[in-house]
Amino acid sequence: MGGGRRSAFGDSQSGDLRHRRAHGSAVHGHERAKRTTTIRAGERPVKLSILGARVIDPVSGLDQITDLHIEAGKLAAIGAAPTGFQPVQTIDASGLVAAPGLVDLNVSLREPGYSRKGSIASETRAAAAGGVTSVCCPPRTKPVLDTSAVAELILDRAREAGFSKVFPVGALSKGLEGEQLAELIALRDAGCVAFGNGLNSFSNTRTLCRALEYAATFDLTVIFNSQDRDLAEGGLAHEGPTASFLGLAGIPETAETVALARDLLLVEQSGVRAHFSQLTSARGAALIAQAQARGLPVTADVALYQLILTDEALIDFSSLYHVQPPLRTRA
Repeated sequence: MGGGRRSAFGDSQSGDLRHRRAHGSAVHGHERAKRTTTIRAGERPVKLSILGARVIDPVSGLDQITDLHIEAGKLAAIGAAPTGFQPVQTIDASGLVAAPGLVDLNVSLREPGYSRKGSIASETRAAAAGGVTSVCCPPRTKPVLDTSAVAELILDRAREAGFSKVFPVGALSKGLEGEQLAELIALRDAGCVAFGNGLNSFSNTRTLCRALEYAATFDLTVIFNSQDRDLAEGGLAHEGPTASFLGLAGIPETAETVALARDLLLVEQSGVRAHFSQLTSARGAALIAQAQARGLPVTADVALYQLILTDEALIDFSSLYHVQPPLRTRA
């Protein structure tokens, strides 16, 4: 989701809430014992019941406290168990949320090129353990994901691993250099679901415009990470009081909004289907809303940490919070 790897945010009090109902009241110990059984180590449950969870499914509009019954890895029923259903394991999910697998739109896989930091197998295993069942990987691998061979390698290793599904995002330009168009059709045929250049700007707007027109011709989706290169150059944090206090070069909000406004105009001209990734500002979100109101085929996302952190997290010079695009202020 972000420009760099981030540690999970732990909850030091999670043990106090684990055995509570969705409305917050405690579940008595004898009830927990009745509703939860133990299976032998290494045994894989064929039938499983998840009891008392808040079940949320955005597709169907479901949002209620109920039970789930699973057989052979597939959902058998919601609510009452099927006739004759005898679970091998039951899980007391009071106070917890059950939802379809999550999709992470921006996971920088370390393979190929950076396997010393991780592999497709290790990273998709970690994703699956966190409830993320599908990941989109941007093209900033080494070599860059600008040929069908790299796309096929990523997909083959993801299939071999057998954990979360991987959806490659191909490079819009060769080498992400913003000068020549990558082999978009070959990449699409190899399994790429969209195309982008990340924070790597095109050499000139005319080249970008032609790339968008070409993508629109073949109904390809383009992912934008809108940030003006000149306004952001050399910046380490959001331009504001925190950056000034720390003596860090700033990246103004206009680095996003100037680039975003330009990109939206090019989308309108070309008709390409576009997704704007990792917005950081309220003004940026407003520009997307205005574009959607005009009928443009655009969507957008915001990195999770942008919703829960501000640039004040940098006050102790922790590198954990040095991300691109940067954390913004509360305003």
